Amino acid sequence: MLASKHILLIIGGGIAAFKSLDLIRRLRERGASVTPVLTRAGAEFVTPLSVSALAGRKVFQELFDLTAEAEMGHIELSRSADLIVVAPATADLMAKMAQGHADDLASTLLLATDTPVLIAPAMNVRMWEHAATQRNFGVLQEDGIGFVGPNAGDMACGEHGPGRMAEPMEIVAAIEAALADGPLRGKRVLVTSGPTHEPIDPVRYIANRSSGAQGTALARALAALGAEVVFVTGPADVPPPGGVEVIAVQTAQEMLEAVEAALPVDAAVFAAAVADWRMASAAASKMKKTNGGLPVLEFAENPDILATVAQMEAGRPALVVGFAAETDDVVENATAKRARKGCDWIVANDVSAATGIMGGTENAVTVIDAEGAEAWPRMGKAQVAARLAERIAKALA
Repeated sequence: MLASKHILLIIGGGIAAFKSLDLIRRLRERGASVTPVLTRAGAEFVTPLSVSALAGRKVFQELFDLTAEAEMGHIELSRSADLIVVAPATADLMAKMAQGHADDLASTLLLATDTPVLIAPAMNVRMWEHAATQRNFGVLQEDGIGFVGPNAGDMACGEHGPGRMAEPMEIVAAIEAALADGPLRGKRVLVTSGPTHEPIDPVRYIANRSSGAQGTALARALAALGAEVVFVTGPADVPPPGGVEVIAVQTAQEMLEAVEAALPVDAAVFAAAVADWRMASAAASKMKKTNGGLPVLEFAENPDILATVAQMEAGRPALVVGFAAETDDVVENATAKRARKGCDWIVANDVSAATGIMGGTENAVTVIDAEGAEAWPRMGKAQVAARLAERIAKALA
């Protein structure tokens, strides 16, 4: 997919800059050419010689470089690429991009271009969570800048949380998705996936057997067709796909809030197996077993995420797809669910224990829309995802 593609890679300052070296190698393995731009701060972490050796090209560093300006110029440099990638993208670089600053080569290139831009943020967790950075993040999203990461994990500074730069192969997948010349290019699609965990007390929760495999496969298939995918996932058994914006949640309420924050989108696919109920009031400390009898658990109904979006009066996605996991009367129950929720399609499947579908690698679905029900043969979940993604692309064409 990346053969003959030209990537302009801007390497910002941060310990994550060492990952950019592996990223260059991975891109060149796939046939892409890489023109590196190294910021002054980036050069404190990786050397121009190592970057140039891996890229097989000259490293650009200075805005006022007479030779570079005579040969190519920063304007041409910014527009000759198929994609501009910023990895790592520091808080400072994000702020410059959001505010339109152009006081060095990297920020000038980013301001002078009409080429698509993908950035991989990397910074301390407090910097990422700071209100200023989150404002800049919102501005850049509205400006059409693509994001991959940041991931949560241990920091070089010893802290833990979101702010780690995405791994090189995640960035490669995001680059492939950004350059995919598929039927969903320019479309933004929301996918929910996995189960939700509703706490009973600090150590127990209500959940279901969903692995998140089908939703993950669907997000990957949509990205492969060129879609910008927002992937809202509960605590799934499978890792999230690369090349998509991942939002991790635990509860149904958190999933609803993440979904609403991701709007507007062209299509929304609700593959998550959201718990129908939660505790009316989760215990603040572990509930103890006593000789006095069983505890009484009082339940409350969780928000209906599918119905909330499908029945929106303003800003409703052009296509809303729900999933129905049933154990009996599959088509009848799913058809009734479609009418009740107000969605366009329902993807129904039989998840009774004998099928092995929930938590398994295969699926057998029936797609129900206004025209009726279309049963698909049993196949791998990746195949189901690819076929459903093609159907979504045709619907949005």
